[in-house]
Order: sequence, then structure tokens, then C-alpha cells
Amino acid sequence: MNLMLKLLGTAVSFGAGFAGAKILDAVWLKVTGQKPPKPGDKEAQNEASLRQALGFAVASSVVASVIQVLTERGTTGAINYFKRTADEI
Repeated sequence: MNLMLKLLGTAVSFGAGFAGAKILDAVWLKVTGQKPPKPGDKEAQNEASLRQALGFAVASSVVASVIQVLTERGTTGAINYFKRTADEI
């Protein structure tokens, strides 16, 4: 059961990370009017100032960290819930 919950937590983390990145990209585009300066996009990197590149790096790190913490807490809570439920049966 723990292995399945950990795998589910990993899948949720990947999905949330993907969704978070897409949302951050959309917000960045709406706020700045430019494509986000991602590592694979040389054109966007060349157009971005150092301030914009650092801002996007910080924003990306914050989003990734929040997603990691929330999915870890959710997985731990689910594991504890199912352990408690299994002990009651």
C-alpha cells in the first residue's frame, strides 16, 4: 500500500509540476508580454534582460518548491490516513 501511495504521490507531483509550469508561463507572458526565458528557448533568452531572467528563475523555483512541499504533505497525510484506517479494521 505504501509503495502505491508513493508512486501515486510521484505521479501527482509530476502532474502538478507540469501544470504549475504551464500556469507560470501563461502568467509570465500576460504580465511581461514576452515569452518566458527558458533554457531551451534561445530567442526568448536573448530578448530577456538579466532582471527578467533572474525573476523568472526565482518564480520558477518558488512554484517548484511549493508544489514539492504540498505533494509531500499530501502523500504523507494519505499514507497516515490509510495506516490509521487499516489499523481500525
